[in-house]
Amino acid sequence: MNDSTQSKTSKPKSRGKLIMLGSIVIVGLISAYAWIEGGRVISTENAYIRFAKLMVSTDVSGVVSSIEVKEGQSVKAGDVLFRLDPKPYQSALEAAQAQLEQIKLNLESAKQDYERLQFDIAAQKAVLSQAQAAFERAQTLLRNDNGTKASYDQAFFSLTAEEQKLQSLQKQGQIALTKLGGDLARPIEQHPQFMQIKAQVDEARRQLDHSSVHAPFAGIVTGVDSLQKGTYLVSQTAALTNTGAVGLISNERAWIEANLKETDLTHAKIGNKVKISVDAFPGHDWEGTLQSIAPATGSEFSILPAQNASGNWVKVVQRVPVHIAFDLKASDPPLRSGMSVSVEIDTGHQRQWLDLWPQWLTVSNSFAK
Repeated sequence: MNDSTQSKTSKPKSRGKLIMLGSIVIVGLISAYAWIEGGRVISTENAYIRFAKLMVSTDVSGVVSSIEVKEGQSVKAGDVLFRLDPKPYQSALEAAQAQLEQIKLNLESAKQDYERLQFDIAAQKAVLSQAQAAFERAQTLLRNDNGTKASYDQAFFSLTAEEQKLQSLQKQGQIALTKLGGDLARPIEQHPQFMQIKAQVDEARRQLDHSSVHAPFAGIVTGVDSLQKGTYLVSQTAALTNTGAVGLISNERAWIEANLKETDLTHAKIGNKVKISVDAFPGHDWEGTLQSIAPATGSEFSILPAQNASGNWVKVVQRVPVHIAFDLKASDPPLRSGMSVSVEIDTGHQRQWLDLWPQWLTVSNSFAK
């Protein structure tokens, strides 16, 4: 084989090596670019839609007299859901109001009694002054041998009786003033007895108001059929059973509860933009914002947390709950609480080319071995 033939054979081989080398470089650059850009977005399918929900009941006991809503009905905040028989609460309110009026009369009467006692005390002071003068005259006459011992004793005993009567009236006046709170000018509405009965009236009125159960927020009612007319509702357990409450799911206050790997939270921060995809409505996306990151992993809130003190412990990547806020629009498909979603959180973080050096060293060492 001559030199020309060998050079023709070597040229395709060199060209093939160059193509292979170029392909490796291109793949490496693409991989490096993908690695750099890949650290910006974190995603998870472990996410669900949450709506504000509540078992609406009341804190008073009674018999259910009417149910004002139907299953699946939309209600506004303040709409009546169901009512209890109001008669017991109305009677209790009327009794408390009557007692309050009686307290008013009693306090007014006590004021008048106190004023009457002041007149009696003033009159008794005048009688006492007269008895004092009579005693002094009898004492002078007896000293000058112009009066009798009997007249002196009579004047003395009369003076003593009038003094005791004055003291009794003054004591009654002090008691009457004490019953009025020690201040005659204090308004009746500030008297302790009045305030006590007024509190009973307010409580009776509150219980009457709570015999009608209202929606605390706008939403859709559910579990209505489990509450029947004539059921005796026990306030202590009403919200714990389906037979004593009506479920209410908000149709406005929605959020996403996602559980992210702890290793994905390195660059996540409050305010990051989020792309939301609902499994039930493929092709329709929502936009949200990372609103909060839980201060503990999900296992920390479990009733029976994992015990890692055993010798066969295996390290498991933990999940951290995050709260994602998003807005509902009238044109959006109808969402339901508990639906599965996928979220992509844009952290805004971008890896640097220099960060490839430790990765390159690791790969190089592995090939060297």
